[in-house]
Amino acid sequence: QVQLVESGGDSVQSGGSLRLSCAVSGVTFRSVCMGWFRQAPGKERGGVAAIGKSGWTAYADSVKGRFIASQDTAKNTLYLQMNNLKPEDTAMYYCAAQAGFCPCSWGSKDEYAYWGQGTQVTVSS
Repeated sequence: QVQLVESGGDSVQSGGSLRLSCAVSGVTFRSVCMGWFRQAPGKERGGVAAIGKSGWTAYADSVKGRFIASQDTAKNTLYLQMNNLKPEDTAMYYCAAQAGFCPCSWGSKDEYAYWGQGTQVTVSS
């Protein structure tokens, strides 16, 4: 059974940093594409970053240069380091997993079968 559990969400001021974690069980990073998504109230859930086999990564344009996705295979944990946070980063953040390579459409929620419960990030100006 695949389980994803996010943690690390918090309230921070603009310009601050946070690191989100996603504890993964039931799969290994060698066999899945992992994604970070976010959803603000009234908006669609959208892809923030993805990390695939061999550490391949992709980022949404809005977070490039500020967010870094990484994984610790020994701990089976996915991370999202978020720097220079902005109020528009405020959202519920989710990690997601899908078997196989990351697709070109890695930012689409429809590509992922497994989801965590989310962790809230709030950035104040």
